[in-house]
Amino acid sequence: MLTLDTFRQLLTPTGQAALAAAQSLQPVDATLLRDLATLRSSFTPELASAALETVLLRQRARAKFSRADRMYFTREALEQASGERVARQRALRYRDVDGPIYDVCCSIGGDGLSLAETGLAVVGLDIDPLRLAIAEANAAVYAVAERVTFQLVDVRTWAVPQGAYVFFDPARRSGGRRRWQPEDYEPPLSLIEAWLPRAAGIGVKVAPGIDYDALPYDCEVEVVSVAGDVKEACLWFGALRRSTRSAVLLPEGHTLHAVPTPPIPVVAPLAYVYEPDGAVIRAHLVEQLAQQLSAAKIDESIAFLTTDTLIATPFARAFRVLETMPFNLKRLRARLRDLGVGQVVIKKRGSPIDPQVLEKQLRLQGQRALTIILTHVQGQPSVLLCEPVPSA
Repeated sequence: MLTLDTFRQLLTPTGQAALAAAQSLQPVDATLLRDLATLRSSFTPELASAALETVLLRQRARAKFSRADRMYFTREALEQASGERVARQRALRYRDVDGPIYDVCCSIGGDGLSLAETGLAVVGLDIDPLRLAIAEANAAVYAVAERVTFQLVDVRTWAVPQGAYVFFDPARRSGGRRRWQPEDYEPPLSLIEAWLPRAAGIGVKVAPGIDYDALPYDCEVEVVSVAGDVKEACLWFGALRRSTRSAVLLPEGHTLHAVPTPPIPVVAPLAYVYEPDGAVIRAHLVEQLAQQLSAAKIDESIAFLTTDTLIATPFARAFRVLETMPFNLKRLRARLRDLGVGQVVIKKRGSPIDPQVLEKQLRLQGQRALTIILTHVQGQPSVLLCEPVPSA
């Protein structure tokens, strides 16, 4: 495990030489013991281990950070860190703020770096001296060190300055285990209750699966997806709040906000069905998207929409409906055989059927490829035979 003393050694010329040696080995899981032995022949055991671990973490961090190959991490901090795309999008909320942004529980500095890149002054607070030291080194990598200061603080006793703007990222993972309940975060989410009367605006990073309908706060819930994969959610308070719920799709930055909607009709699938992006679904904005598309729902409780005319939208993937039928394995197998289908992509929503088991049971033969959607249509278990519409 990386310690503060060993991390400081990594920053010395000898430590940099150890990192370069570790990088030259191009380590992978299968070669770790051999690579560690090689490094120990030239460096102390502690420095060799730290250098090898840093190189491995840098490899993993490339999916999140464009400058990962020069940054520093701990394994748990990297797992919890926001990726650059998400952090930069979130930093836009603060761009008009006059004064420092308090990055509470700043960890290795992921969000603080993006805040500082916008030109803002940032004060990073954390209780862990190792993570603060890493954050300081990472700020230098991003050339924002002059705009970021770090303070060793137990935020449980921190007094938020009057009129301050805060970003709060409590730990949702410890010892490899996720913490699902907000009061199990470290520190707990309820800490903001003491800050709300004094702060001008607060953003709080939370797990995207949080039951925000049960939260006792009047705030905006923003859910963010990257290339269709839901990544994070954030609660926005005070001057940073723009709506009640919103979905943001990256990398393009398309945003859907909650607006009042009339009841959405429920009909049998029409010519096209739409599968909303996961951020739209998690943010409970399916009805808002339906209104935007002049679409209907195929079931009251299922997040598929339908129209007779294809309408381009970044917020959902469209499929051309070929047939709709009640689910029956024998009928489905026979119909796919008649159509010459030999390959299927199986999607499901509201269905207990295991797609892998179903695909084996279908015993497919043929050259044609289709998408099969297992779902409910007006309350009945159904299957839709579809073809995906290419994205614009």
